[in-house]
Amino acid sequence: MTVIHIVLFEWKPLASHAQVEEACNRMLALQDKCLNASSQKPYIKSFSGGRNNSNEGHASPYTHGFVVEFESEEDRDYYVSKDPAHQDFIKFAGELLQNIKVLDYEPGKL
Repeated sequence: MTVIHIVLFEWKPLASHAQVEEACNRMLALQDKCLNASSQKPYIKSFSGGRNNSNEGHASPYTHGFVVEFESEEDRDYYVSKDPAHQDFIKFAGELLQNIKVLDYEPGKL
């Protein structure tokens, strides 16, 4: 079953534009850097994200969002807690983030 993983970022006020841009580029690069522990092949089905451009006014204080699609809960769980590339990203971005929101779901499962 497919799992969709949505992540929203709020940056610390002192995070520079260059730091935020680097963090976003590193986040997007995880699609190729995150490898299955056994096969050493990428396991993320799809990955997209970027800066909020909604005019609805409901995103604040989150300015950037990312959507990651996994084939299974096992892949998502490995990504979240064990994948070395993701863990490195967490260490880097953690210094810049004020807050983060995460929501995961299985399409069609209510």
